[in-house]
Amino acid sequence: MAGSISLEAPQAGPDPKVLQKYEEERQKRVREDGQSQFIDLDKTDRFKYLGDDPWVDHDALNAQEPPLSDGSQCQFLIYGAGFGGLCYAVRLIEAGFCVEDICIVDTAGGFGGTWYWNRYPGLMCDVESYIYLPLLEETGFMPKHKYSYGPEIRGHAERIASKWNLKALFRTQVKSQTWDESRKQWAVNMTEGRGPGQEARDLQVHSNFVVIAGGILNVPHIPKLAGLEDFKGQHFHSSRWDYKITGGSEHDQQLTELKGKRVGFIGTGATAVQAVPVLAKYAKELYVFQRTPSACDTRGQRETTPEDWKKIAYRPGWQRERRENFNSFIFGNPEGTENLVNDGWTTFPSYQVVLGGPLLAPSDIPAHIDRMNALDFPRSERVRARVDALVKDPATAASLKAYYPGWCKRPTYHDEFLQTFNAPHVHLIDTAGAGISHLTPTSVVANNTAHPIDILILGTGYRPPMPGSWALNAGGVKVTGRDGLDMDGKWAAVGAATLHGVAAHGFPNLLLWSPTQTGMTANAVAVADDVARHAAYVVREARRRAGGVDAFALQPSREAEEAWATESAARAAWFAPLFGCTPSYLNMEGDAERRMAAGGEEERAKAGRAAHWAGGAAEYNARIKAWRDEGGMQGIEIWT
Repeated sequence: MAGSISLEAPQAGPDPKVLQKYEEERQKRVREDGQSQFIDLDKTDRFKYLGDDPWVDHDALNAQEPPLSDGSQCQFLIYGAGFGGLCYAVRLIEAGFCVEDICIVDTAGGFGGTWYWNRYPGLMCDVESYIYLPLLEETGFMPKHKYSYGPEIRGHAERIASKWNLKALFRTQVKSQTWDESRKQWAVNMTEGRGPGQEARDLQVHSNFVVIAGGILNVPHIPKLAGLEDFKGQHFHSSRWDYKITGGSEHDQQLTELKGKRVGFIGTGATAVQAVPVLAKYAKELYVFQRTPSACDTRGQRETTPEDWKKIAYRPGWQRERRENFNSFIFGNPEGTENLVNDGWTTFPSYQVVLGGPLLAPSDIPAHIDRMNALDFPRSERVRARVDALVKDPATAASLKAYYPGWCKRPTYHDEFLQTFNAPHVHLIDTAGAGISHLTPTSVVANNTAHPIDILILGTGYRPPMPGSWALNAGGVKVTGRDGLDMDGKWAAVGAATLHGVAAHGFPNLLLWSPTQTGMTANAVAVADDVARHAAYVVREARRRAGGVDAFALQPSREAEEAWATESAARAAWFAPLFGCTPSYLNMEGDAERRMAAGGEEERAKAGRAAHWAGGAAEYNARIKAWRDEGGMQGIEIWT
């Protein structure tokens, strides 16, 4: 478990020359512009098309009776139709609330969250499907593979919605929500898009509770590429894949339209690792432009057999048990316990730097950093050696090796990606951290060389969580609570403030799911499910204490909220090894470190409060379970 981790100095640390190499590679990639090197799609008309929904069926949705109209009321309004929102809905139903009183809204055209948007060829989950896909016991579904592919994951989201008869208003952007004390409800203003040639529909609805469960891998990250507006070739972001350009579909990934085409792919992150092997099968020439390599380990994909499934789903509660087993290994490899998942995650002990561990004193930090580097070095060396074993050209192999601690970027796992670069028509254009220079009407220019391209794919990832409340991050929602309290204003002034990461003082009947002040593991859906179970308990118990009426309010007390936020911030010393990482999604392209350096102690304290619970998922779950078991709803205020 996380609490068993030794903080003693390691007997042997990593090679100092390799640590020097880490810093040299980091310095090549440090940029002062940080997040500003990317286009904000919410503030541009010129490139807005790169974020448009290619999957939505406007005619079908317009023909349906909408579940909400102007003036509607509901008991629970959930922002987000991905697994976070779906888990919230199901756990509320299990807690005794009626499905008819629950409505989901989402900007997408269907269920799935990030799995609605992402449908690129080769798409699969990097976490075992048996622990990632929620509600497998409840639905009786057996995933076809150990690591599910995209269509199956999105299909499972639709399966959950169908089984529980969940209703949703899609294509809808929530603009603002304001607390109405007299009604004990939120007044929520939103706009539903109706498609080309149709007038958008503005509506206000009232809801007793609002759940903000939007995810973080939905908004495309578009780099400011000089010349993009003049590029004559076809182009799109990988999370808005255009099969009309490539041929095929999400279910039939025969990319026949790439025959005879020169394809450019910008990025070598998780999307590239999965998509590049498929693209290489069809493109005449494939140019992969790299700024920073991913550490790519073995995947070990295999089909699920009925015999496998009998052993996995062997008794009620098996999924929670398997999730807890997974967590125990990524947090410290407990002795005497079988490694049920037994994959690249559960044999990667240094990744706990990102996830959490014991409470540290400032004086513990140097030993902690040394300890984590010592844990990480053998694995990172093995992953780099794997590149040499699989990639024939020494120069290409050298470029594909990740020289940074394994925790600095989310690791990747694939059994075909590295070998793809042995094909003579696949070209790695390593920019050594500089990125591409610019586009001409017909080519991508990198390293002072123009590479003619017919089709350009931006595999450049997603916008990371930005400073501000989770309401802002999850969908740009302005939240005004009791007495006109602005949520973003409060968090800007004092930092993130919640109880258990689920509720916030001054914002009654507002429930959250976010990374802030909740547990963390490599399996984000498991955390979302745990939070949903906890929140459903809180609401059910609060209603019982309020006499069973619908018009009641709950919020954490100011003292309880501050105690949780303060403890969360105090634990953030665990994340010290993240400082000095190469710029990435995790540190907002280096902006997080710059902000803390410029803001001093106050900004560091706010950053600590904004982080996830540094004790990790297992300890977080133990804490909230103990709180529930006490039965007193300690720190929760309830009124009618």
